[in-house]
Amino acid sequence: MRRDIPPLDEVRRITQKKRDAWWTVLLVDPVATPLVRLTAMRTRITPNQITWGAFLLGLGSAAFFALGDWQWLIAGAVVYHLSFILDCMDGKVARLTGTGSVFGAWLDFVFDRIRVMACAVALMWGQYDRTGESLYIWAAVAVVGLDTLRYINSLEIFKIRHSMRKQIKVRLKAARRAENQAELAFMEDLLRDNPEADVEQDLQKARSEAGIPEAPEVAPVVKPQVIDLHQEFRHKFPAYLRARSFLLRHRIRTHLVSGIEFQMGVFMIGPLFDVVLPATIVSGALLLVFELAIIYKLLLSTRDFTRTIDSFEERKVVAAA
Repeated sequence: MRRDIPPLDEVRRITQKKRDAWWTVLLVDPVATPLVRLTAMRTRITPNQITWGAFLLGLGSAAFFALGDWQWLIAGAVVYHLSFILDCMDGKVARLTGTGSVFGAWLDFVFDRIRVMACAVALMWGQYDRTGESLYIWAAVAVVGLDTLRYINSLEIFKIRHSMRKQIKVRLKAARRAENQAELAFMEDLLRDNPEADVEQDLQKARSEAGIPEAPEVAPVVKPQVIDLHQEFRHKFPAYLRARSFLLRHRIRTHLVSGIEFQMGVFMIGPLFDVVLPATIVSGALLLVFELAIIYKLLLSTRDFTRTIDSFEERKVVAAA
């Protein structure tokens, strides 16, 4: 038995993400995190072995789904959730024990996609065989297509945001050296550590407009220059600030229907209540709504990016003059 594994509270701090899907935060982490600590303390199981276990359980879930009848649907839903718990455990064990690898991350991603495809085909085939309704065949295609769309869109948005941040950092590098400015910070990073950051900023602005003096500082503090690439989005949707702060305080990300919730709607809620087709339609529609919202947010963010780059050019012109 390993004696270097910390207490459960410290394991939570090390292994749980600062922001995660609400399904994971509420229904998976309370079970997965104690199991992660127990696994790390009492076994030599590796993260890749857990990934394989989650994948095999997923295939078992697909086998139950293929049988079609309601009792097998319930069994498939339960096994699928167990598979998902294991799928969340592999990364946590890797972070806790320092045994993660690039290949393990690839294996986890590929097995997740295969599991979703196998379960979608099996679930919809079982219902087609049970009812003879051809809509289930199209539902299988839709589930696989939406799952793929979600992850491709997520990857591309990540690449675009990374590119924008990189370009801004390059532009500011020379300015920091020349003007001895403070380090650069992005608002979205500050919000991860302090969900109230944007709200506090609004309150400070309101105080200054009302003529209320701020408390004097004991010593001058050099603050980093904050670049906010989501400024226009927050101005258009002010209620988003409060909702985001509330959710982040509970580790829940604002993307409330992502790939995880979509999968659970199709492979758990639908089979458990024998409403596979309605659950698939509703889950798919909600996924599309949130993906379109993310794309719209990205569009507004690119406008903030363009204005930021333009401000650098204006600063250069003023400095040259």
